[in-house]
Amino acid sequence: MRRLPVRSLAALATVGTLTLTGCGTQTGGSAVGAPAAGADGTIRAHRVMQLTEVHEETGMTLLEGPAFDENGALLVVDVTAPAGEPKVMRVDVRRKTSQAVHSDGRGAYTSAQFSPYDGRLYLTDYAHGEVVSLAPDGSDPRTFFSGEVDGARMNPDDIAFDEEGNLYVSDSRGLSAGDAQGRVVRIERDGRKSGVLAGGLAATNGISFDADYQGLWVSELTQNRISYLRLDGEGDVTSRHTAIRVDGGIAQTDSIAVDAEGNLYQALHGRAAMAVYSKHGERLATVEIPDRTEGLESATNVAITPGGTKAYMTVSGPAGGYLYTFDALGKGTRQSNGG
Repeated sequence: MRRLPVRSLAALATVGTLTLTGCGTQTGGSAVGAPAAGADGTIRAHRVMQLTEVHEETGMTLLEGPAFDENGALLVVDVTAPAGEPKVMRVDVRRKTSQAVHSDGRGAYTSAQFSPYDGRLYLTDYAHGEVVSLAPDGSDPRTFFSGEVDGARMNPDDIAFDEEGNLYVSDSRGLSAGDAQGRVVRIERDGRKSGVLAGGLAATNGISFDADYQGLWVSELTQNRISYLRLDGEGDVTSRHTAIRVDGGIAQTDSIAVDAEGNLYQALHGRAAMAVYSKHGERLATVEIPDRTEGLESATNVAITPGGTKAYMTVSGPAGGYLYTFDALGKGTRQSNGG
């Protein structure tokens, strides 16, 4: 979800200076069903609606963390929203309306995902190195986790839950300096115990379990690669290797989602597109927004409708924050619903 030097975030009034790589009710253009990948491997995404405009206080808007709730509404976060503006929004994609769910004067939330353990919505606060949870309706905010992990504070970006509700967090340390200080952190579902599963990563960003919960896909932004961490039955890493090298040009690897077939949807920061790969590393398709669309620079994340193939992609840039839709290659599961 959030990238530092590339996605420079202006000073948030009560948060301090951050560098990150993403109300009311608004309406936008109509969404049209997207076709499967064409002969050239391109899937055309179609605009659903505009959700946000650039905030005067922060100089940008950055949408992230799309996740469906149990009622089928789509929750989205705006990473750079200032105090008083919606930081979490609930979107009715059929009516093309949105409403504020949560705002505060402190957090810079880079991802959102519902826990299979307690059903609450979990947010990563990149600015303060914390994980915050909310009731599904946005009430009852709690700090789930804060403090150091193995002697260092996190820059938490994305989250993946295992089937028991334990959290696996991409800790994007070292992003501003370009050093390989990134980590994957595991936090037990009650928040009482944490530890580093893997270190020495190049600005960890996206994180998702594979379709069978046998391992984790982790994107490393400053190396434009996706690593695979195989896990044992206790959630510990047994092996790690570079699985996919992403030819992104000026774009860099952002969040990751995985569908029921095991396909990876790799969001691109610096290009309003997503690269789709098989679990064996084969490039299957590229999701693109329409040609001649100006002012949209990054596709940060995607949520695929649980049990269906309709996908919703968060796209942002100087033109504002938008939702686009396309038909995914496989059905949506927990691993393609937030992050």
